[in-house]
Amino acid sequence: MIPVLAIDGPGGSGKGTVSKRLAQALGWHLLDSGALYRLVGLAARNRGIDLANEAQVSELAEQLDCRFAVPENGELVRTWLDGECVDDRLRTESAGADASVVAALPAVRTALLARQRAFARPPGLVADGRDMGTVVFPAATLKVFLTASAEERARRRYKQLMEQGLSANLRALQEEMEARDRRDAERAAAPLKPAADAWVLDCTDVGIETVVSMIQERLKQALSTADMR
Repeated sequence: MIPVLAIDGPGGSGKGTVSKRLAQALGWHLLDSGALYRLVGLAARNRGIDLANEAQVSELAEQLDCRFAVPENGELVRTWLDGECVDDRLRTESAGADASVVAALPAVRTALLARQRAFARPPGLVADGRDMGTVVFPAATLKVFLTASAEERARRRYKQLMEQGLSANLRALQEEMEARDRRDAERAAAPLKPAADAWVLDCTDVGIETVVSMIQERLKQALSTADMR
């Protein structure tokens, strides 16, 4: 059995940063499932495909020409689509909104399921997403549902955009996050929710380093229990 740490939660909860730091600390592989959906949305936009056309978008997802590359310094994960590095275009608010739209299409989720599960390789995998513990890796060693208030998540995103020299409206960011939360939670296919056996961790008032340490400790316990079976 390959150990899997599944980290789910809403956008802006910090799960991407936490997952990356945990993968580096553990020496495990990393799956950023959100990036796959963003790539599908971006690829559809590039080809002029209507995001609501489930048949065409799911076919595109099956044939998606993408790869992730980790530079030697390990600081950034580079994402490539059709031979082009698309990191800048992938992390925009519009790309996130498009990802939420295509992620609601059942055929798209099915098309990406096997691709996501293939990331589970020795010595282990940290899987970051919205349905890692409920659908993609239901037998994960540890399932964490990382959350925070919409106000706090919007504040973090606002700060991030300001540091990048980009303009943003805090109120608009919070409204967008709340709308996306509703869309993700209400979709018919793999709605955003904690797995029944997930550890729900509210990090509204908890720093990233503390969250990472807390999860590492809980994972150590889970691995120890698994070894005793």
